[in-house]
Amino acid sequence: MRGARRVALLTAVLVLPFLPATAQAAEGPVFKDGEAQPVFDPKDVVKESLWVRAPVDSDRDGKDDEVYAEVVRPRATERGLKVPVVYMVSPYFSGGNDVANHNVDVELYVPDKRNGRLLKASADERVTAALGPNPITSTRYEAYFIARGYAVVYAESLGTGKSTGCPTTGDVNETIGARVVVDWLNGRASARTATGDAIKATWPTGKTGMMGVSYNGTLPNAVASTGVRGLEAIVPIAAISSWYDYYRADGAVVAPGTFQGEDADVLAEYVYTRADKEICKPIIAEIAKDQDRITGDYSEFWDKRNYLNDVRKVRAAVLAVHGLNDWNVKMTHVEQWYSALKKVGVPHKIWLHQSGHTDADTLRSVEWRRTLNRWFTQYLWGHRNGVHKEPRATLQREDKTWVDEKDWPVPGTSDVRLRLTPGGSAKGGLGIRPGHGVEKLTDDATKTAESLIDQASSPNRLSYTSEPAQKPFRLSGKSTAHLRIAFDRPAANVTTLLVDRAPDGKSHVITRGSTDPQNRERPDKTSPIKPGKFYDVSVPIVPDDYVLKAGHRLEFVLISSDYDYTLRPKPGAGLSLDLARTSVELPVAGGWRAVFQTF
Repeated sequence: MRGARRVALLTAVLVLPFLPATAQAAEGPVFKDGEAQPVFDPKDVVKESLWVRAPVDSDRDGKDDEVYAEVVRPRATERGLKVPVVYMVSPYFSGGNDVANHNVDVELYVPDKRNGRLLKASADERVTAALGPNPITSTRYEAYFIARGYAVVYAESLGTGKSTGCPTTGDVNETIGARVVVDWLNGRASARTATGDAIKATWPTGKTGMMGVSYNGTLPNAVASTGVRGLEAIVPIAAISSWYDYYRADGAVVAPGTFQGEDADVLAEYVYTRADKEICKPIIAEIAKDQDRITGDYSEFWDKRNYLNDVRKVRAAVLAVHGLNDWNVKMTHVEQWYSALKKVGVPHKIWLHQSGHTDADTLRSVEWRRTLNRWFTQYLWGHRNGVHKEPRATLQREDKTWVDEKDWPVPGTSDVRLRLTPGGSAKGGLGIRPGHGVEKLTDDATKTAESLIDQASSPNRLSYTSEPAQKPFRLSGKSTAHLRIAFDRPAANVTTLLVDRAPDGKSHVITRGSTDPQNRERPDKTSPIKPGKFYDVSVPIVPDDYVLKAGHRLEFVLISSDYDYTLRPKPGAGLSLDLARTSVELPVAGGWRAVFQTF
């Protein structure tokens, strides 16, 4: 999760004190307008270092793993005050290693019917990339929470820093390693100091909240999915809900934005910073094998890393935060996690901003800090401030203003299918009337999607555009392209894009989606492609919330390989699109009525 790790590396170490002007010695919390007030001195603290025993042996050395943790708590806890905990766990606190990404300039595979093997055209060479170190330290939030009476606890993931065990990129071992700190805070797990003395947590109320960005936000999702008691709230920011959807897309091997060739093994190797540099090598080698960059199929390996499977176990109230322009941990993750939480009745709120893969705190939004404060005030301090009755969704619009809405996707949204009319090599039409005929493109993985979009005509893409919008037009939720498509080879990438075309001709990619047509039936099943035969292929498009301005056009673009995200085979694969049986399903605020009023 290289882009994810870069943000974590930057975010976790920035120390923005936000020291309260009214900081003073206090013996108990103070609440005003539903928010915990900064009445504790954030410098008057007790600090402890310890190792929590985890009931797992991820490094297979015959001993239980240990998780290194640091505690920072108000000194008033030494005088009997019991406080809730904000807990942050990360694989990045001790930096990372120079690692190598997989080469993506490779041919796609096809099933070998003769012996059941899967063939690949080129060796899996690698290229080197590196990021700098990140020692464990106080976060930008520490002073903020201490001043309001919370303790802050940090922990290093298994296989990283001073923890033992091995990093396994989202596996159950990693989840257990993160969970045991919650257990220790509630008296259910043992811990020791550096001298080997037992240490118990006698000062917490038993209520813990977890938060973090990217991988550090993914771990709260993972721990919450175990249903652990005492975890009362989580704030996953730019977080993964299923690791398959981070490194794969319906059978296609894809990359997190700007980190082509990263995969689960690369990430495990990067964060493997414990002192013993040999013991985890066999485990990481198993990850490299089991992740399967050959077929891209969903498998038991990925199913163990899918937190959606256990969403019914979640007890913690979830404040989900994500960037609408995050192409590292894509909006797919928060949409499917939030949707699942709603279905099972978990207290929930979503906070969407216009930035990319970053902490919401970097936006310098007063409302963000207030929202976070109110969430933890109710669910950790137990002060009933009615946050659960407030609007479920807060969104930052394209002009950087903020709006509160009842929920997300915005109520009143319904799916609308638009059709394509001929002319895609230049500009075909996108509207309510179906077209006819077959149009073709030839894959060229050496060209970026953006460069293909901006060409007036191209044999390497098909583009279909709407009439100029007569009024603003809003998409809210997930889109799907339903294609009737044929291939002249037994393997090819399929990529779809939604584009905003301004009156001056400038383009902006709103969202995109990829699939492997060999997984057209199921993500866990490879079904061979017969060249020349038409197939129905559905392409899930990354969810979004986007307002197309009046005067702008909405474009649907079809390409094969996506230079920055998919594997990149040699140019030449041909795709044929049957317009009459192809449509684009869009989540339109206002449904068909909005379409008729807009285009």
